[in-house]
Amino acid sequence: MAIPQAIYTPDHQLFRDTVKKFIEREIAPFHAQWEKDGVVDRNLWRRAGDAGLLCTSIPAQYGGGDGDFLHSAIVTEELSRAVFNGPGFRVHSDIAAFYILNHGSETQKEKWLPRMASGETVAALAMTEPGAGSDLQAIRTTAVRDGDVFVVNGSKTFITNGQLADLVILACKTDPRTGSKGISLLLVESSSAGFARGRNLEKLGMKAQDTSELFFDNVRVPVENLLGEEGRGFRYLMHELPQERLLVAITAIAGAEAAIEWTIDYTHRRQAFGKPLADFQHNRFKLAEMKTEVQIGRVFLDRCMELHLQGQLNVEAAAMCKYWSTELECRVVDQCVQMHGGYGYMLEYPITRAYADARVRRIYGGSNEIMRELVARSLQPAS
Repeated sequence: MAIPQAIYTPDHQLFRDTVKKFIEREIAPFHAQWEKDGVVDRNLWRRAGDAGLLCTSIPAQYGGGDGDFLHSAIVTEELSRAVFNGPGFRVHSDIAAFYILNHGSETQKEKWLPRMASGETVAALAMTEPGAGSDLQAIRTTAVRDGDVFVVNGSKTFITNGQLADLVILACKTDPRTGSKGISLLLVESSSAGFARGRNLEKLGMKAQDTSELFFDNVRVPVENLLGEEGRGFRYLMHELPQERLLVAITAIAGAEAAIEWTIDYTHRRQAFGKPLADFQHNRFKLAEMKTEVQIGRVFLDRCMELHLQGQLNVEAAAMCKYWSTELECRVVDQCVQMHGGYGYMLEYPITRAYADARVRRIYGGSNEIMRELVARSLQPAS
């Protein structure tokens, strides 16, 4: 039996029931087709908005659900447990929306957040470039001031929600001479002249999630679309990344927990040499080891969520949580695939799709090598 979680209240559990019902009704019957299409039905965003599943942690005055971060965590957990990777709700609701909430002007908040909460507007965050991944200071997309507009040129890649996005939070260089101090964030509407979407990228996993290249050819962005202050974009990115990394960890732990549940069930049903696989000591011990490791990961994750709710989650703790959880998930899911035997290689089984989806979590949100570097920088002698 897992250790009971103390962080979720009865109200949170009621919200979890709502999320589960929405997933069962609006996502489960269609997700296999979305995986073939490489993108979810655009109407899903409207239905999610109507159900109160978008921008759950954004204040009600801006159209959000007025909840706390745990409401965001619940949506993320339930989608991960079901291996429904298509809806890009996390990037939209819990990353992009918070850039606007925390750094936007009152006009920007009132304009965009209600539209995002309703599903009218789909948002994306565009940081990564063909030559710049975890090293954000190396981005080359530029925004040159020309009177009352910025003229944007460059490209981005691996952008979640890229095919559907109506609004892109763009990281760009407004002063290429000053390194990280020259990075700014712009709100770019996809209807802008010169904006173009590239192909919907084919990936190892997360096949229902649209992930795109974006191109900016002399896109003219009004100065009032500058998010926060010019030249402070890198600081804003660093401020928001701990929450993003915590969301990745939530996905990983929920995925690992689900993988163990599927494998326990499978090994009790599947027989070899006249007895269930679960009766072999090697399998029982492996399952016991994995269950223990994932429970340890869950306790650490829950503690990090508590700290985040209190505004005390620092960069190092978030990096630890992201890297440890994602490494653990990959290891656990791989062992669970092995216990499924040949069926673990069949996409009709959730463990197989989970295996393909899990691998990227060691990369996005900052690669785990970068996470280790962030932790290492915090190591100082005690005296």
